[in-house]
Amino acid sequence: MRVSSQDVTVVALLADPDAPTEIAQRMARMLPDRLADRSGQGRRFDVEVVSEPFTAGTEDLSTLTRRIMDRASEGNWDIVVALTDLPLHSQGRKLVVDLSHEHGLALLSLPALGGFRLPARARQAVEEAVLSLAGLRAGPEGPPGGQPLRGPFVSRLAPIRPGQVGEEEIADLRYVVTGPRGYLRVLGGMVRANRPWRLVPGLSKALAAALATGAVATVNSTIWVLATSLSTPRLVIAMVGSVTLMIGWLIVDANLWHRTDEVSPEAGKKAALYNASTVVTVGIGVIICYAGLVLINLVWALFILNDRLFAATTRTALHATEYWTLSWFVASVATVGGALGSGLESDEAIRAAAYSKREQERRSALQDDRGD
Repeated sequence: MRVSSQDVTVVALLADPDAPTEIAQRMARMLPDRLADRSGQGRRFDVEVVSEPFTAGTEDLSTLTRRIMDRASEGNWDIVVALTDLPLHSQGRKLVVDLSHEHGLALLSLPALGGFRLPARARQAVEEAVLSLAGLRAGPEGPPGGQPLRGPFVSRLAPIRPGQVGEEEIADLRYVVTGPRGYLRVLGGMVRANRPWRLVPGLSKALAAALATGAVATVNSTIWVLATSLSTPRLVIAMVGSVTLMIGWLIVDANLWHRTDEVSPEAGKKAALYNASTVVTVGIGVIICYAGLVLINLVWALFILNDRLFAATTRTALHATEYWTLSWFVASVATVGGALGSGLESDEAIRAAAYSKREQERRSALQDDRGD
């Protein structure tokens, strides 16, 4: 780490691969001007993005901080802000950001910023961290311990509060999320990091089985009779049941449920958080698949069904309501077929579709540890 000039501050964004790197590269284009405008006094900022898996194999804060310090010592930077999409914990709390003004370092956990407006929130958090670090290191007369962060990042409405820092820790300022809103915020951030929409193309064999089941069911006269005779509550029950079956089957078959060998309350809370993110991630992916099946079945029904044959079989005229009801019911049947077809997918393929790269590495490391 170099000694800063009076006019230019060089900032490195050390980002885990995949989503953190994408966010860092996006914000790096606008950060220099925004930081210069907010800092004033004619100071300029240069921002560099370094993509490295600095969280590989560990979630321990002290280990991560030492890694960031070692990497910072190799570069010609004034400030290093590290970004990861792993949820980090400190003394039972979910970490948002750690700052060390003495070393010019910050560690930001992106899931703690929530699942909505993540690029904007991440940029605000990085701006606040950089300005805090640069302001304290601008001269020897700076206040000890670091100034509280400001702006919308830590507004009164945000569930973000200062956290306790141990005497032997490198960080001197810490922010954590608290309360039920904080829990939901981290959960949303974890789900976003997993990118549940990627589950759709990732389950090719399951989708093929679902589409085949739907195509056959659409031309089955027994399905016609059932669809027209079922009430809306029963159609809803069929939908919920098929989606729940698909979610449960994917989690069980691919061994996605997180288990911990530790018996501490903190370990139990972490396991519950990881499992909640798995259920929501897989659930969103399955719901997207279900909606796609409804639309595909509707198009197929519009193309293939004969209104006279349908009316003769069901004693119901084939109108828009019947098309919709049949497509809805067939989607439920097809989802069950997709659940069976998902058994043809490898566990690795399902994990790759359901989790971010960091989360896949974390779970792989846990399995290796248990194997040893």
